[in-house]
Amino acid sequence: MPSPTRILTAVPICDGHDSAINTINLEFIRHGIEVIYLGYHRSVGDIVRAAIQEDVRAIGISSYNGGHIEFFAAVVDLLRKKGAGDIKVFGGGGGTITHDDATAMRRKGVDEIFFAGTSLDDMVKFVHRRYGKPRAKRPRPKSDQELAHKLSEIEEAYGIRNRKRRTPNAQRRTQSLKIANRKSQIANPKVIGFTGPGGAGKTTLIDELVLRYLNQNPKGRIAILSHDPSVVGEGALLGDRATMINSQDDRVFMRSMATRGQAGGLSPATHDCLALLAQSNFDYVIIETVGTGQEAMPFQKNGIVDSTVLVMNPDYGSRLQLQKIVMLDLADIVVVNKSDLQRARTAHTEIEQRLEQNRPGRRSLRAGGRDQQLVDTVAKRHRDPGVDRLFELISSRQ
Repeated sequence: MPSPTRILTAVPICDGHDSAINTINLEFIRHGIEVIYLGYHRSVGDIVRAAIQEDVRAIGISSYNGGHIEFFAAVVDLLRKKGAGDIKVFGGGGGTITHDDATAMRRKGVDEIFFAGTSLDDMVKFVHRRYGKPRAKRPRPKSDQELAHKLSEIEEAYGIRNRKRRTPNAQRRTQSLKIANRKSQIANPKVIGFTGPGGAGKTTLIDELVLRYLNQNPKGRIAILSHDPSVVGEGALLGDRATMINSQDDRVFMRSMATRGQAGGLSPATHDCLALLAQSNFDYVIIETVGTGQEAMPFQKNGIVDSTVLVMNPDYGSRLQLQKIVMLDLADIVVVNKSDLQRARTAHTEIEQRLEQNRPGRRSLRAGGRDQQLVDTVAKRHRDPGVDRLFELISSRQ
């Protein structure tokens, strides 16, 4: 089965109407399309940067506030200026975009405009027909484009590997794209793994850490490899970018990956994609897993990270549930996020007692018996001291 078609969807700046695009996103993923959703109130620069880093086939823009002719044209123009003219643009706006507007927008390079009354089925068929085929010859890549293309090749290679019928050429291609990930090859960046249950606030926490890093390192770069769930043969909603604010920066390279049927919170291609990022020009590489449960140990099998951060919500349940969470034995840092909630103080005490069982000199699954750190944060709060402490802990780890 070929790799799913990847598109990016977004709503323009000064436009907070996201009901229509959310409905369309769901229909796309039900029909095997991977959708990177950037969210609403997004600038031309944000949209183009994300599209290039995600190496999507097309950008779908939902515009209900007017100014669509100029906005769509600006996206097309910036894509061409960046050497990414192979990424196409389509969209719609209900009754706010007239047929005359659509004609003008097509002249400016927009692929298609959908009007009020267009069925979701017609939109899905258009995306599959127009963007589901292999790319034609691509422009010579610039800056982050080359890295984005290589990440796509690695994912595609794993798609080839998983097909029932593999030709010798496909096998050779898979082998040639596989990158061995050895500690000796990852000499420069620190690789930090973030895991934890869904809703714990991992993405917001990472975004706040990125802000602190950018402020402290005016010339540094950071990469984020973010995961969302999917099953083989179906699409996925890759929505972590929609909650990122500080990470909308040219010094941040972010790539969204679907699990494509693999359990444990990561993609089949994560190992090799991480190796490529770790060998690239970044000071830090952050991996965020899918929201995980009691059994998940996503980073332990192959030693792909230097440090692991487990992010928890205070409302995890009873003490018995706490005893079942395997990652509490393995994480270097445990974060109780949303520590402004009523149960946070109790949660801190219970988790601290749980971690005490792992201290040096006591029975522990953790190699070396190193001390684990427990941090309380409120990631959504500006200048939260807990996030400051977490940043210091991560920065100081060798």
